[in-house]
Order: sequence, then C-alpha cells, then structure tokens
Amino acid sequence: MFSRLREDIACIRERDPAARSSWEVLTCYPGLHAVLFHRLSHAAWQRGWLWLGRFVSHLGRFFTGIEIHPGATIGRRVFIDHGMGVVIGETAEVGDDCTIYQGVTLGGTTLGRGTKRHPTLGRGVIVGANAQVLGSFTVGDGARVGSNAVVVKPVPAGATAVGNPARIIQADADATREAAAARMGFSAYGVTQGDDPLSQAMKGLIDSTAGHEHQIALLWAAVEKLSSRSRELPAADCVPEDAHTTERFDAESLNRLVK
Repeated sequence: MFSRLREDIACIRERDPAARSSWEVLTCYPGLHAVLFHRLSHAAWQRGWLWLGRFVSHLGRFFTGIEIHPGATIGRRVFIDHGMGVVIGETAEVGDDCTIYQGVTLGGTTLGRGTKRHPTLGRGVIVGANAQVLGSFTVGDGARVGSNAVVVKPVPAGATAVGNPARIIQADADATREAAAARMGFSAYGVTQGDDPLSQAMKGLIDSTAGHEHQIALLWAAVEKLSSRSRELPAADCVPEDAHTTERFDAESLNRLVK
C-alpha cells in the first residue's frame, strides 16, 4: 500500500513541475486523492459490496470533483492533473503511466448491461483537457489525445488524435517531433507541434507548389538558353510576355499563416 503511494507521489513530481515536495502532493493534489478513493471503492466493488463501492466513489467525487466508477480499472502511476470534471465509466480501463487532464470523459455510447461500453487506454497514454473518448475501443500504448478532441474510434499505438471528430496522425509521420517529445518526457495536454492535420496538408501543398515553381523556373532558363543559341528564332519570340521565368512563389510566408 505505502509502496504504491510512494510510487504515485514520485510520478506526480516527475510529470508536474509545479509539485515542490512530496508533502504538497500528498495533501494538495485531488488527482492523487481520487485514485486513493478509487482503490477503496474498487476493492469493495470486487468483493460484491456494490453499494459501499458506489458510496465511497461518491465521497471521492464530492471531495475531488473527479468521478471514477468503482468498476473501472486504474493502473499504476496514473496521474490525473487538476482533475476537475473528469469522468471515468464503469468498464473503462486505464493503463499504467497514463496522464489525464481536467474535463476528460472516458464514456460509453451504448446502454447494454454487462457489456464492455467504455474505452481502454494503453500504457503511457496522454489525454488532453476536455477530451472525450467515447466507446468500447482501445487507445494504443503511448498515444496522445489532444485537448477538446472527440474520439469515437480506435487510436493506434504511438499516434495522436486531434479534432472533432478526432483525426488520427501516425507517429512515424514526423519522427523528429516524436523524438523531441520523448526527450521532454511527455507532451502536456496531449499537444505536440504541428498536430493539426489540415494545417499539415496545407503545408504539404505549399511545399509542393514551391517545388513546382522552382522546376518551372529551371525549365524556362533552359528554354531561354536553347533559344539564344538558335539562329532561326530569337529568344524574345520563344518566351511569352506573361511567362514567369523566375521563382516568385513565397512558400515561407504562406507556411507562417498556417502555423
């Protein structure tokens, strides 16, 4: 029991730069208190003391503002940061080393009793503030759910889900970004640089257009060179007046607009 408590306090101090001492974490962090309440309520629930489990869970909700159903499964070193408004449903499973921010819902979309209705979070998942993860699917190990995202389908391991409805960004699409995030330990609020898929698509189009502009300029330079050597046709007659013979596409300024 006390070893688990020390483990929980150590993980909070590691992930939250505002935590200045273990005593501060023990006495002032509602996310830790909610996890401790849940361990009591979950133990009662597993022994068949359903009312007692719900009552202890209700007390935890009253004191912390975090609602965790006693039937939910919470792993080790789970950090619920700030925590107000977090709701974790009955059949939800939260893996080891997950980080959950305020306003998160791990909810269900069906009403069937005795069935798996809520999501499963793998190890090391980060769920940003006010994100909604709804349904009986799995969010893979090391995945990130961006703030305010609404996730209604599985998220592969290591991927990022952003938007409403959430769109999936594969981790291997930007190895440099993921390596930088790993060096920092984790991404606060499930946010990493350049997560917006629409912005990334726009940047790709801009970069592609810039490349085409450069190739066209090279082609015109070759045409002018060849025409200047020709005895039959002057260079001025070979190149139309309205042709862009030099690069004029400002990719850098357009990229700044979509950052």
